[in-house]
Amino acid sequence: MITLSAFADEISPLPEEQIDVLARHGIKHIEFRSIHGKNVLDLTDDEHAQFRDLLRQNGFGLSAIGSPVGKIKITEPFEPHLDRYAIALKLAEFYSTPRIRIFSFYMPEGDDPAIHRNEVIRRMTALAGVAEAKGIRLFLENEKGIYGDTAERSHDLVTAVGSPALEHAFDPANYLEVGQDIDSAWNLLRPQVGHFHVKDYCTKTHKNVPAGQGEGQIPRLIADAVAHGYKGFCTLEPHLVVAEKFYGFTGPERFGDAATALKTELNARDVSFA
Repeated sequence: MITLSAFADEISPLPEEQIDVLARHGIKHIEFRSIHGKNVLDLTDDEHAQFRDLLRQNGFGLSAIGSPVGKIKITEPFEPHLDRYAIALKLAEFYSTPRIRIFSFYMPEGDDPAIHRNEVIRRMTALAGVAEAKGIRLFLENEKGIYGDTAERSHDLVTAVGSPALEHAFDPANYLEVGQDIDSAWNLLRPQVGHFHVKDYCTKTHKNVPAGQGEGQIPRLIADAVAHGYKGFCTLEPHLVVAEKFYGFTGPERFGDAATALKTELNARDVSFA
């Protein structure tokens, strides 16, 4: 069985509305990226305390801290960024959620990513080492413009770091945006996938679409993952209205379309979900 979750800030910046919409669709987990228009790492202690109380009152949990760790240029200093990482680690403990989404650093435009491989591995090894010592799992998401934008580099990175604390967060739409063949990406990465982002993409219209309506083969991939023992989260990140580099939005009504599409496809394949 898989567990459904969502980047709830795609619904609304208001946490109460996020929870209300998710509850109506039977989803009880959130990948915590932002509330009130503020990134999860920038909220005050009081805001975190209030949000945690709201989650508990409504029987909600977090699938992961949806941090922006690793969303800086590889040429920017790493050590100051570790302060941001320390906040994410603290929040994972605060929310009893030992899972953090991360990235693998933006490449300078025009540079061959191979030039920066050693530095990326150095940084990721440092992040994974701290996480492993704390019993936290890091989920490395693929995204356009970062070192791990292709399946081959994502696989190379996770393999080179070689830590049980570092797994892959598979995002089909992000692979399609860089021209990656989904079958080859999945076949290569499936053993490393510990997290799944549900975002589909149509290469003809260059738009994000509900699961099963694009070329991301999301229902088939999830079914295949479950058949091979996957029991993790599948997190809705539809990006149906806005899909920007640092921001995605879907809205309450379109989020309902995304949730219904995913559930319909999973039911058709007899994939159990909670």
